[in-house]
Amino acid sequence: MSLSTDFYAVPLAAYLREHGLPADADGIARAKALGLKPHRFKRSGELPRVRRVLGALAGLRPTELLDIGTGRGAFLWPLMDRFPELPVTCVDRLAHRVELLQQLRDGGIGLLTPMVGDVAALPFPDAAFDGVTILEVLEHLPKPEKAVAEVLRVARRFVLASVPSKPDENPEHLRLYTADTLTELFQSAGRPVAVRCEYLLNHIVAVVML
Repeated sequence: MSLSTDFYAVPLAAYLREHGLPADADGIARAKALGLKPHRFKRSGELPRVRRVLGALAGLRPTELLDIGTGRGAFLWPLMDRFPELPVTCVDRLAHRVELLQQLRDGGIGLLTPMVGDVAALPFPDAAFDGVTILEVLEHLPKPEKAVAEVLRVARRFVLASVPSKPDENPEHLRLYTADTLTELFQSAGRPVAVRCEYLLNHIVAVVML
């Protein structure tokens, strides 16, 4: 039995392989019986901000990508589905998130490079990546200026960012941006950039060109 189209097939298959299970419906059932979590790769309606970023990437055609704050994969799974040949380095501050991503790499996704890291002190040389995505991260940071300086330092051509545009009850959200303040954050980082912001369903997506 093949994998259901209800799932993102590439990461799910890698996850199952890494646990010694077949990449099919039987493997999904056996994974659930073992207490594993294949459901984390289930498809759901793509978020508007994710669709916008994927559309921008289709036009930009990056040669490699750095994704900051990959988290649960809400962006990474559709990214891998849309661009299966794109090398992606994922940086997250939480070790258990990176552990899952490492399982996918060990399960056969060699283009995926996960690592634990701090966006305010990235361990990469200048202009190391064609592009950087930093989605739903900046609102969590007490000092976002350091993060923005770092992502601009390691990017050669562009940065794609998204942040909430309306107040919510998430206690981890430390600040609220407007298009103007988000633009100012990138333009004041010491490197000439052009910033275009778009409002999408309670969020702002910024396309930052270097």
